[in-house]
Amino acid sequence: MDRRKLLRIWFILLAVFSFTGCEREGHIARVDFNDTVEIEDLRVSEMPEINICVGSMITPKEGYAYYKALLSYIGNKLKMKVNFIEKESYAEVNFLLEEGKIDAAFVCGGPYIDGHDKFALELLVAPQVDGKTVYYSYIIVHKDSSIDKFAELKGKTFVFVDPLSNSGKYYPTYLLQQMGESAETFFKEYNYSYAHDTSIRAVAEEIVDAAAVDSLIWNYMEKNNSTVAKATRIINVSLPYGIPPIVVRPGLKKDLKDKLKRILLDMHLDSRGKEILKKMGIEKFVEIGDSNYNSIREIREYLGK
Repeated sequence: MDRRKLLRIWFILLAVFSFTGCEREGHIARVDFNDTVEIEDLRVSEMPEINICVGSMITPKEGYAYYKALLSYIGNKLKMKVNFIEKESYAEVNFLLEEGKIDAAFVCGGPYIDGHDKFALELLVAPQVDGKTVYYSYIIVHKDSSIDKFAELKGKTFVFVDPLSNSGKYYPTYLLQQMGESAETFFKEYNYSYAHDTSIRAVAEEIVDAAAVDSLIWNYMEKNNSTVAKATRIINVSLPYGIPPIVVRPGLKKDLKDKLKRILLDMHLDSRGKEILKKMGIEKFVEIGDSNYNSIREIREYLGK
């Protein structure tokens, strides 16, 4: 079996067990309402419902439990049953938001722009991390690699996150186009991992020479003493991009939208909410404007996306 097939199998196996931070194409949009989060009220079956999708996480896959805790917190504050919906594809998430089958979602900046421009998807709030509401694309290599610049990856193996990922695909593609290159002409081999932490692990285990990953995921792992992150180092950092936000579908009732926003904005002010945010590496949620995502629009326009 050739190396390309081995790489593909390796990434498929890892991605099956990874909660992706960016979207995968080609899946049929379906909603499973069977996964609900814990609500303290015993009459939960009689409660109104809200459908919330976690399509993007700013923590690696072990942070899945923290997102369930966050949605449980929201449900208890709203006094509503929360259906926790997972989707691998942002195309799916945006379709379901447009159709009104999802009320709110955690998404990346690129899909937010698509939804905003196509069907008036609305920003609700955004996480603040280290005092900022931005993130970066990191190009990483193994810590013992002799490679120090992106240009030195010529003829090497590389892993993107997803064809629609800003940090995991658009930014490195931008670097390639600036050099008059493409993934096909520049890299010896390349593949897709469909999860930022999977890409980091691929570099750490020297399965590939380099990867493009979300700074929030890499920083979270590094701060939490991940041996995987510490086995890699950063050789290139992008310009800042608007941080992955929480969005709501157009047409969501104003009173519900306002309540949800208030709960998130005030979450850091009570002990339970503050503890959940701390575990997620978030200081607090803040209001954010559409213009914060213009840097993503610019790179997409440059690439003709």
